[in-house]
Amino acid sequence: MNVLELCFVIQSCLAFGLAGLMWPEKFRPFFEVLLFPWAASYRAVRVNSIAAIVLSGLLLARLVSTLQ
Repeated sequence: MNVLELCFVIQSCLAFGLAGLMWPEKFRPFFEVLLFPWAASYRAVRVNSIAAIVLSGLLLARLVSTLQ
C-alpha cells in the first residue's frame, strides 16, 4: 500500500473513532443501517469507535516500521 494511501486510512479511522466516542447519538443512525438485523446501541457504537482507534494505531505502527 502506498504511504499516502496508508496515511489517509489512518486519519479516517482515527477521525471516525473519535467522532463515534464524542457524538454517539449522531452515529447511531449510521450504525442502524450497518448492523441491520441487530439493534444499534450506544455500546455498539462505543465498541466500534474504540476498535477504529486501535486499528489506526496498528496501521500507524505498520507505517512507522516500513519507513525505517
